[in-house]
Amino acid sequence: MCAAVRPSDPSEGFTRHSRAPELISSRRNPLVGRFRALHQPRGRREQGLLLLEGTHLLEEALRLGLSPDQVLASPSWIERHHALLTAHPRMAALLQPVAEPVLEAVATTAHPDGVVLTLPWPQPPADQGLGGESLGLVLALDRLQDPGNLGTLMRTALAAGVQELWLGEGADPFQPKVLRASAGAALALPCRRLEQLLPRLESARAGGAQVVASVVAGGRPYWQLDWTRPTVLLLGNEGAGLAPELLAASSHQVTIPHSGAVESLNVAVAAAPLLLERWRQLTGENAGQQPQQFR
Repeated sequence: MCAAVRPSDPSEGFTRHSRAPELISSRRNPLVGRFRALHQPRGRREQGLLLLEGTHLLEEALRLGLSPDQVLASPSWIERHHALLTAHPRMAALLQPVAEPVLEAVATTAHPDGVVLTLPWPQPPADQGLGGESLGLVLALDRLQDPGNLGTLMRTALAAGVQELWLGEGADPFQPKVLRASAGAALALPCRRLEQLLPRLESARAGGAQVVASVVAGGRPYWQLDWTRPTVLLLGNEGAGLAPELLAASSHQVTIPHSGAVESLNVAVAAAPLLLERWRQLTGENAGQQPQQFR
């Protein structure tokens, strides 16, 4: 699950300090090594933590009721964000002031905005089954490699009301670049990492869902599909597209018509009209009217 887990008692794990902890000014402090280890998948697995960078992701985590494990911030950031710290005293209790060079050492960005934090490793979503009645809209990604594409897709998926994200290999959804590109959507969107997508797609289709593959050419225009049905939208790898066996498992194939000046669209760009078409059909002025059907 890409979405982090809300604690049963939000007050657990937070304590008030009688005085502010001392400023860490040395890049040799053991804390630097622990945070830097979170840049890599192995470090995240071993510590059971994710690394988030920037004020926006901190605010998103707080808005979602998530419990940071630790927060590092520069003195200038602390000075600028007294109101935020006052509004969230439990988070403020975890705050460790660090010098700017220390913050730069633990962050993955060249110019961090003054704060980084860690969150507990997220738990996978509960399996609600794959029957047609339990599925709404699911996005399935086959070996998507680019972290920026994955983060952008997560944000679009959340905006479109996607119920769950299925990841067949590809980029690590827990890496800092994906978390930043998603603008916090990765903290709210349930996602399931799968060694193989095919069995999951076959089960969904057997349960009554339509499995819709996006193809560059040869499919029907995407707006002709009834997206209000239980649907799994299947998107492929940036270079190779969909694996043949996954394409064969689809029940429908759709295309986004576009100028021949380009061979294909970026996968994150292509996903937007496909995902939001369901929202349009459910809520737009033609809501309730069935589009032209194809089988």
